[in-house]
Amino acid sequence: MAVGLSGGVDSSTALALLAEAGADAFGLSMRIWRPGAAPIAGVGDACYGPGELEDVAAAEALCAGLGVPYRALDLSAEYEARILGYFKREYLAGRTPNPCVRCNQEMKFGFLLERARSTGLDFELFATGHYARIEDRAGRPTLRRAADETKDQSYFIHRLSPATLSGVAFPLGGMSKAEVRAEARRLGLEVADKPESQDFIPGGYGALFDEQEPGDIVDEKGNVLGRHRGIVNYTIGQRRGLGVSTGPEPLYVAALDAERNRVVVTGDERLFCSGIEGGDAILHAEELAGASFEAFVRIRQNHRPARALVTVDGGAARVEFDSAQRAAAPGQSAVFYDADGFVLGGCVIERALR
Repeated sequence: MAVGLSGGVDSSTALALLAEAGADAFGLSMRIWRPGAAPIAGVGDACYGPGELEDVAAAEALCAGLGVPYRALDLSAEYEARILGYFKREYLAGRTPNPCVRCNQEMKFGFLLERARSTGLDFELFATGHYARIEDRAGRPTLRRAADETKDQSYFIHRLSPATLSGVAFPLGGMSKAEVRAEARRLGLEVADKPESQDFIPGGYGALFDEQEPGDIVDEKGNVLGRHRGIVNYTIGQRRGLGVSTGPEPLYVAALDAERNRVVVTGDERLFCSGIEGGDAILHAEELAGASFEAFVRIRQNHRPARALVTVDGGAARVEFDSAQRAAAPGQSAVFYDADGFVLGGCVIERALR
């Protein structure tokens, strides 16, 4: 069994528990950071950046302590082309992509496993420290939200197909974060109290880009209210750091107009939408294709799934919420769940329906 390691408490505990249970396991990491690939100046604990050296060293030390093999494979070229390239294009187009969704599908559960097997590593299962569950449903492995919904990561891995899930295990899916840390302490892991990293890169997304062209901050009528520092530094629903005001009511980012290099702001009430239209849609239950079905839809990782009517036709999706939802951002993923927390599919948000 291969166990994906990031150097953090979750993946480390997953491997240690499997080793304790007698599994024939080894640690597997991907190297994605290459100095000079992006203009990142800061150093910090993040998914991408120079802090990777410390994470790989921690994973290697963990495996040495457990007496299991360890391999770290260089996938920096693939990452730069498929994740960084995509991320930059989307942001420069005024969209808000989610790099974790794409990275999980194409890198962690894609290129990493292909490269590992091509180098002669032999394994049937790939385990990770994700908080999610896999359960059999209608004769196929189906992704389900974690038992601890406050830590659930099914949003990030919702695009994994049943074929991929058949060779995957999530040992922590039934545990809470507190339970995982308690197990890490019991097992004597040095990372037991390591803080969580929720950053993509140190210094914020803008650190991936060269100096950006400033432009106008405008209201929905086009009135100029101020200047922005480059549209890549702003996201839908953002309030802080705008530096503009039209009165006592706060303003929020409503849209990123890449064509005219403008940031459009509005009052909070205008951020709500009745639904969304999406592209690049997938369904894990083929019987739902072409028909409308009820689902609970999450439009970002920290969004509470909202009841909606969903229609998927080919790669296009339409979602009509029972009640208006706030700050649906083009480029983000929308994930469809049933009432029991099973993932039905998802799409990439194209536009909000007002």
